[in-house]
Amino acid sequence: MKAMILAAGRGNRLRPLTNNCPKPLLPVGGRPLIVHQLEALAASGFKEIVVNVAYKPEQFVAVLGDGSQFGVSIHYSVEQENALETGGGIFNALNHLGEYFLVISGDLYTAFPYHTLRHAPHRLAHLVLVDPLTPRGDFGLEDGVVCLNSGNRLTYGNIGVYHRDLFQNCIPGSFPLVSLLRPAIANQQVTGEYFQGEWFNVGTVETYEALAVSRA
Repeated sequence: MKAMILAAGRGNRLRPLTNNCPKPLLPVGGRPLIVHQLEALAASGFKEIVVNVAYKPEQFVAVLGDGSQFGVSIHYSVEQENALETGGGIFNALNHLGEYFLVISGDLYTAFPYHTLRHAPHRLAHLVLVDPLTPRGDFGLEDGVVCLNSGNRLTYGNIGVYHRDLFQNCIPGSFPLVSLLRPAIANQQVTGEYFQGEWFNVGTVETYEALAVSRA
């Protein structure tokens, strides 16, 4: 199974830290945030990685190269400076991915065991959910199936396995992944699991600084 790291966003909420550095390249524990993900993927048996880039793509190439130093092979899916959002970015790279593929966000720092997702249930998608970041959360989870309406609300952890058929009716352009997930969830075509381990979404300066200090 191949994996994709979403790294095309500008990281506006992390300014001024991202004025001259893409968010996934910000250092945590002496290494760029995305390197932690590459090493974790390699250790879990994911050797072919697609990284989509739009904001300062040359910096990714300079830091990551072809990925061999991390035990992986990287293909860069280059977008225009105005990134294609999550769904559009994946669709743009679909020819470089397999039937099923793992997608994670480039702004994550987590101890999630990626190797377990090689055996994820085979529907249109399988999502990793975490404790809700807001009172409403994103989705519910009942008997291993993700649902839109549930009293047990969780947050999508930006880790998921997808089947290419989820994107079969898409056209090139910018669109969010959730626009595809909601209809699939309504049709009970999305399974999920609840992860309670270490998980940080590095979306704000405060979150980044707290993580950087804890890993210094």
